[in-house]
Amino acid sequence: MITVRDILQVKGNQIWQISPDATVFEALELMAEKNLGALLVLEGEKIAGIFSERDYARKIILKGKASKETSVKEIMTTEVTIVHPGQSVEECMALMTEKRVRHLPVLDGEKLVGLISIGDVVKAVISDKEFIIEQLETYITGGRS
Repeated sequence: MITVRDILQVKGNQIWQISPDATVFEALELMAEKNLGALLVLEGEKIAGIFSERDYARKIILKGKASKETSVKEIMTTEVTIVHPGQSVEECMALMTEKRVRHLPVLDGEKLVGLISIGDVVKAVISDKEFIIEQLETYITGGRS
C-alpha cells in the first residue's frame, strides 16, 4: 500500500505558500514562476485556505474583478481538506473525487509537512502498477528476459 508519506519521500516537502493579504496578482506571479496550480494560504504556521487557478477563474475573471486590487483572502477556498502521512493513495483519490479538489495539504499531528496534488497521486498509482506488472512478467517468464 502506497501512502502519503511515500509520495512525500519521492516528491519532497517543498510547500509554496502565500499570505492571505497578498494580492491575487502576486499569487498568480508565484504560481507562474513555479509552474503551480495552487498555493497554500498560511497565517503564520496555520492553514487559512488554498488559492487555485479555479478560484482565479471563477472569482476574478468571471466576476470582473481586478487581480491587482483583490487580496487572496477575498477569494481563497477556506474549506481545506487535509490528509496525514499514513493515509493511502486510494484514500486520497477518494477524498479528491468526493470533495472535488486537486490538492491536499499534509499534516503530521499539527505540523504542516507537505502538499500533494492529483498529479502526485496518479503518478504514485501508475508507478505501483508498473512495478506489479514487472514482477508478474518476471514470475511468468521464470526470470528470463
